[in-house]
Amino acid sequence: MNINYHKRKFAGVTNTPNGQVNGDTIFNYKQKDNLLTATYNGGRIEEGYILGRVHDDNSLDFVYHHIDDRGHLRSGHCISTPELLPDGRIRLYEKWEWTYGGEGTGESVVEEIK
Repeated sequence: MNINYHKRKFAGVTNTPNGQVNGDTIFNYKQKDNLLTATYNGGRIEEGYILGRVHDDNSLDFVYHHIDDRGHLRSGHCISTPELLPDGRIRLYEKWEWTYGGEGTGESVVEEIK
């Protein structure tokens, strides 16, 4: 089954302590062919952007960058693996690493909101 992420909204569910996404962070995804873009904000994020690819197995490979609530620029890389929930929504299991403005790696979960 192919997942199309276009016009889907996600919110943070869980995150490791060195991450900045939380339940108040909303992601607005767009997809054209296998090109993925998104904007996100809320919680500790003033404004953020995603640019990446959707693979044939529906996983996502993207870079992200944002300005946080302290005015700091941060960026990183993320691999997301989808799970289709019984109610038709998507849950994404994310493994990420900071590349600028933060340290270390982490894992988070975001879920589609309707």
